[in-house]
Amino acid sequence: RGLNCTLSDDWAPSPDQVVVLQSFGARYFLSPMCLLGRSRMNALESHLEIDEGLYSRQIYVLGYDAMQRMTGSSVLVSGMKGVGVETAKNIILAGVKSVTVHDQGDAQWSDLSSQFFLSEGDVGQNRAVVSQRHLAELNSYVPVVAYTEELSEKFLSAFQVVVLTNSSLEEQLRISDFCHANNICFILADTKGLPPSCPSGPWFMASSVFLPLQGCPGVVTIACEEKQEHFENGGMVTFSRVEGMTELNNSEPQPVCVLGAPADLMALYFQEPLSATLTHPKIKIKDKGKLTHYCTLHMAFQALHAFQSKMGRLPRPRNQVTQDLAGWQAPLDEELVRAFAAVSAGDLSPINAVIGAMAAQEVLKAASGKFTPLDQWFYFDAWECLPEQEHSVPRYDGQIAVFGADFQERLGQQKYFVVGAGAIGCELLKNFGMIGLAAGKGGRITVTDMDTIERSNLNRQFLFRPQDVSKQKSEVAAAAVRHMNPYTNVTAHQDCLGPDTEQLYGDNFFLGLDGVATALDNPQARVYVGERCVQYLKPLLDSGTEGTKGHVQVFVPFLTESYGHAMDLAEKTYPLCTLRHFPTAIQHTLQWARDQFEGLFKKSAENVNSFLQDSNFLKVSGGEALEKLELVHSSLQEKPLSWGECVAWARRLWEQLFRNDIQQLLYNFPPDHVRHSPSYRKSGSSPSPLFPLPLDTHMAFILAASRLFAQTHRLQVSGDEVAARQVLLVLCLPPFQPCQGLHIPTTDQELKETSDTVVMSQCKIPSPPPLNLSLIPLSLAPQDDNSNFHLNFIVAASNLRAENYGIPTADWLQSKRIVGRIVPAIATTTAAVAGLVCLELYKLVWGHKDLGSYRQSFLRLAEPIFSVSLPHSQFCQKTWTCWDRIEVPGVTGSGEEMTLGDLRDHLQKEHGLALRMLLYREAVLYAAFWSSEKLKEQLANR
Repeated sequence: RGLNCTLSDDWAPSPDQVVVLQSFGARYFLSPMCLLGRSRMNALESHLEIDEGLYSRQIYVLGYDAMQRMTGSSVLVSGMKGVGVETAKNIILAGVKSVTVHDQGDAQWSDLSSQFFLSEGDVGQNRAVVSQRHLAELNSYVPVVAYTEELSEKFLSAFQVVVLTNSSLEEQLRISDFCHANNICFILADTKGLPPSCPSGPWFMASSVFLPLQGCPGVVTIACEEKQEHFENGGMVTFSRVEGMTELNNSEPQPVCVLGAPADLMALYFQEPLSATLTHPKIKIKDKGKLTHYCTLHMAFQALHAFQSKMGRLPRPRNQVTQDLAGWQAPLDEELVRAFAAVSAGDLSPINAVIGAMAAQEVLKAASGKFTPLDQWFYFDAWECLPEQEHSVPRYDGQIAVFGADFQERLGQQKYFVVGAGAIGCELLKNFGMIGLAAGKGGRITVTDMDTIERSNLNRQFLFRPQDVSKQKSEVAAAAVRHMNPYTNVTAHQDCLGPDTEQLYGDNFFLGLDGVATALDNPQARVYVGERCVQYLKPLLDSGTEGTKGHVQVFVPFLTESYGHAMDLAEKTYPLCTLRHFPTAIQHTLQWARDQFEGLFKKSAENVNSFLQDSNFLKVSGGEALEKLELVHSSLQEKPLSWGECVAWARRLWEQLFRNDIQQLLYNFPPDHVRHSPSYRKSGSSPSPLFPLPLDTHMAFILAASRLFAQTHRLQVSGDEVAARQVLLVLCLPPFQPCQGLHIPTTDQELKETSDTVVMSQCKIPSPPPLNLSLIPLSLAPQDDNSNFHLNFIVAASNLRAENYGIPTADWLQSKRIVGRIVPAIATTTAAVAGLVCLELYKLVWGHKDLGSYRQSFLRLAEPIFSVSLPHSQFCQKTWTCWDRIEVPGVTGSGEEMTLGDLRDHLQKEHGLALRMLLYREAVLYAAFWSSEKLKEQLANR
């Protein structure tokens, strides 16, 4: 793609060949995956039909339109050291048109500390060539090409986005000016060691990617993620501080016409070339008090470029670069400059992960037109990772150049527990392998995850490949990390961490750990891990993502609050009356459709089986018995014998749900009725019964319901749509007759009271049939499995219900996300939070005791917003916290095992406690108010 060359259809390389093409006087290295015949090329050109199985979680973040626009962007990433390969990896996983990786240098030993695709055997080979072979495996839809010559203007003109990493200032200025003149998006991403600086500066040109106005009259899209309730039709707005289209500024007030939720969030400004922003930078910063700090870093980077150009090397520790800043008028933080110079030769995987993720997200913004781009400069530092007391830096070599050899040895001895090997877990393990965690004597990483790899995981869980689908996540991830760093000691488990596995993950296991890192998407599981860390006094690193939003928090014994403090973990629920009679949103209709699936194809089958097999089935009370017996009665009477009978049953179900029930509701609550319920008034408009027209949505419901009904009754049918339509043509249904005196509850309390007053005498108990008619209960399949057509039924039923109530419908993918409670995910956010976790890990390994050394981070890459704050302290003038405990020896002074009485005496005498009661979980071990006989018996227990 973009090479203007033709390959013969009868020629194909062998799987292990690497082909070199000559074009524009330069060499391209392509793997066989990139050498595509016409049939494969046509398949790529039809990439506009997005592969939902692969990109589903990302589509929830970006949307179809943005994903399709991304397939038209060719991206160049120059520089294949740590930050460059991180950027390229994230872009390829996201699914752009093509990626070209460029580097003229050969791999060196110092690269191995952060470039996860390089190994010892690759030293001396071109970085781009080696990296291309691995990057091409990440996404079969994205051709990856390696380029090793100088970046000429003719070559650059083939790209829509250019990313420059770890390059000289002269190269940055040359390429930036060319991109600016040719409407190419230019992004600069540079890192120097860990602390204290890492800038990422994108410049989006005045191209057609970002347009504030669309159509005639122009439509302005408001760049905000959350629903904005304060915009209403008829309101008036004015514009100010709009850059690029200044005609909008200070215009007359314009009327507001709300068109609905925007498909994309467009930028309302254009940006200047690099040369103009070097002397007058715009620095993206939330805390204005740090502006001087980042202005110093802005100048220090330029001084570093000047030093390197003059000396041909980076500064040695404690070398001065302040002489190169003599011309700057702004105040300088000389201590910051000295520290910057001292660690500038370092190369750390966590820093590269953060900056590479942010740079990749800016590429996706340019390629898709989605979200707000970074307005020029962003600086990030991690000062706090340096030792709290001054340490010498013994030698330059990647991470050791920053922290020293003693710290590297300490990293290798760490014992960490990683809970979860999904998206964040993969990135954490990759970073752990790169920094050498548990790569020394006595070190150990234990990772557990009970899940297997699914195809949708491949878009963001980058340690997995297509051939790994259906394998255990933890096993594959551990093997991948060992391949990146053979010295890493990592063990894979497949256990769910919880009360049932406390024998495996008990005292011996937790007491032997140095810390725990969670990579979970289940709040309850995270709270449990947090409780175990409190119990065993272990630090906890927690992180999570949702689309472009992410967070990182660190919990340190005796220093910060514990995980789960003041958290509300209750899941959102909807009132039953809202679901049954008065829905107002698509979430209500989807939950209603899910309940219909459970009742029709799961509970009814389970009730029939229980009725046939369990003699105690009827020993229930009230309305529960009536409801169950009605389901059993109807199920036993409706057993189908053919596909046609399944279709007839589904058609009657359609009539009941979307016509008869609505007409009964309207009979009880006519539209002009003034005394209908508050819930009914809130719905805004009265529902309407549907007409049985031959529409796709109606037919989709009938086919899905017919198939599910046949499955529950063990009936093998073809599911033929033509035969189904023939059944529908001849089927006649009786007209609707309203039920006189039927009471429809309008509140949940009223619904409960109505259910409680039902008596068993109203139930007609069916006689058990002579034959064994056990049914097959159907359950909701896993998130990415629709093998039993459950989603087809739920989506069709939900949208028909929405049509009843005038609610906007939802497409299949959106419905799947809501029903499956799927969290939107994208690789860039995942990589960023994993990098931030490792920065906090450095501090834990140092043993920092100052709360001010730690950081909790909250980021929104879409806007972009990067918020960093101190963790909350646990103490707050309290004398006792969850971290505190009293250590008691297990034996008495004479060496005998303690009894409960010995324990009581120890607590009262040694610690001065007036012990009134002693509990272990729910069990009362000791209570001062017990009788003397019971106390004597209990205190003798060991």
